[in-house]
Amino acid sequence: MSIAFILKGYPRLSETFIAQEILGLEQSGLDINIYSLRHPTDNKTHQITNEIKANVNYLPEYLFYHPWLLFRSWLKSRNMTGYAKAFAIFKADYKRDNSINRIRRFGQACILASQLPQNTRRIHFHFLHTPASVARYAAIMRNLPLSGSAHAKDIWTSPDWELKEKLNDLDWLVTCTNHGTKYLRNLCENPNKIILAYHGLDLNRFPVNDKIYSTRDGRNINAPVKILSVGRAVEKKGYDDLLLAFSNLPKDLNWQFYHIGGGELSTKIKQQAEDLEIINKITFLGAMPQTAVLDYLKKSDLFILASKIAKDGDMDGLPNVLMEAQSQGLCVLSTDVSAIAELIEHGKTGYLVPPNNHTALNKAMEMLITDSSLRQRLAIAGAKKTRLEFDAKPLLTKLAKLFNDKNH
Repeated sequence: MSIAFILKGYPRLSETFIAQEILGLEQSGLDINIYSLRHPTDNKTHQITNEIKANVNYLPEYLFYHPWLLFRSWLKSRNMTGYAKAFAIFKADYKRDNSINRIRRFGQACILASQLPQNTRRIHFHFLHTPASVARYAAIMRNLPLSGSAHAKDIWTSPDWELKEKLNDLDWLVTCTNHGTKYLRNLCENPNKIILAYHGLDLNRFPVNDKIYSTRDGRNINAPVKILSVGRAVEKKGYDDLLLAFSNLPKDLNWQFYHIGGGELSTKIKQQAEDLEIINKITFLGAMPQTAVLDYLKKSDLFILASKIAKDGDMDGLPNVLMEAQSQGLCVLSTDVSAIAELIEHGKTGYLVPPNNHTALNKAMEMLITDSSLRQRLAIAGAKKTRLEFDAKPLLTKLAKLFNDKNH
């Protein structure tokens, strides 16, 4: 008996937590088939992807390129016992969201429902927006149980009416932050369906770094403090605030900033760095596989992520990269937004400033650049907390039990 995992895109460099979960569940004995709503756009992959044995199936993203597949799938799905109910739900959804995307989701659901092997025992989705819609329609057509995982953007940018109806139709849903768990429980008729399960880290991939902490403090021009950030160049990551904060540091302070990640705003933040006349202190590395990211984590002095709430309400959950940085004994400076404080205790295991505040960020940066002993103290405490409280093994055990529980 297999489980169908519905993903928006696979594989993705920014979603190592999903790959980690799938691999862990496979190793626990689950048979998984992956269905991706679009082909990958990254030209690199993480090593963990090569270890996953699941079959990967790609549903057509643009249905007008595949009219006969859509027609044949519709003919097959309309004879399924749950089709009428799924179509009625789709029509009700379309009245409130009359977009082409809504039609596409139902079309993809027909294709999915017609392609699922007969031994499929459950449909599971990652993300409560598009993947959950496709999974929900298909599960109803096939009379299969439905479960899922919710993360960040999918929670904060989806309308409440849609979240409520999806939550009421599924068996259970895991969320990766307490912040998200509380929000979704308030929307669900049965709050017990919503289960907190942090992603955590596969600590075998992030072994203890016997770090020799540097005493770099920004005074030596030949030994600049090495600062790292890893994240997509999108609004919620706050790279505009971070660059402004960098530009206001004392001119005689020696630092070098490295950014790893792609994203739609990459060109814009590079131009901002040019305009602020700090481009000579910044290296934009683009998207990189996890092994390369690990190398940079090991040799950096300070990690910064200036997360904030985007104009459309999108925000981070608990970025895995913060755990990755702390696991390598790296001092972390971030913002007190969403669930970040669930990992970082301000002044104890890292340092937090208010989001969307480049002045506060600037002051904290200057303090941490110039005080190597403070960086070391926070880094050691952060590494200890991450390894004690955010090991992925308990999460995967908890998740495997949910999948194998006959009551679910």
